[in-house]
Amino acid sequence: MQLYIGNKNYSSWSMRPWVLLEQATIAFEEVKIRFDAFTPDSKFKTEVARHSPAGRVPVLVDDGFAVWDTLAIAEYLAERFPDRHLWPGDRQARARARSVCAEMHAGFTALRSHFGMNIEASLPEVGQRILREHAEVKADVDRLVEMWSELLRAHGGPLLFGRFSIADAFFAPVVKRFVTYAVPVPPAVAAYIKQVQELPAVVAWTRGALAEHDFLDFEEPYRKAC
Repeated sequence: MQLYIGNKNYSSWSMRPWVLLEQATIAFEEVKIRFDAFTPDSKFKTEVARHSPAGRVPVLVDDGFAVWDTLAIAEYLAERFPDRHLWPGDRQARARARSVCAEMHAGFTALRSHFGMNIEASLPEVGQRILREHAEVKADVDRLVEMWSELLRAHGGPLLFGRFSIADAFFAPVVKRFVTYAVPVPPAVAAYIKQVQELPAVVAWTRGALAEHDFLDFEEPYRKAC
């Protein structure tokens, strides 16, 4: 299998299936397509179009068959590798895990817009200002804190459904955002953030992101190149 991804420092969508595959020890080949201007004739769009009509990463290609969209990739992997138990075993827990993944997939637009993923950066002052000035971002943060706290209580931690699942892979990029912007959270959520940060797959993704040294100004609204 090949997984086509964008820049590790910026591509939150790419991070989800990469972490899922890596943490579940499913063999795959990483193919990185560098972000550029994203115009229809750009190198990025031209290359991605060879594998997905949607023109976005990530794309999973398994024996020539392409699957795009993070939820579709997660479901495909769960069916393809049932022995990895990527969703929780309990039916209701599985339904809840799918619900929160779908909520993340479709929502939190204010957080995505103002707290762009940028693993290499440390922007605590920016985080404080955004939370102060943008009520909709604070509302997204409050919902995530509520969701994570509820799941950790219900399933006993240390991860959202006790053990690693698709849900933790889906929220791993949000964890990185919370770290970059120093978002204040209660102790139980801070412990969860630490746990996700220490997952071997997240450690490996972070290491790759820090090694890129590829500043893209359109991904960096709060900083200028040094």
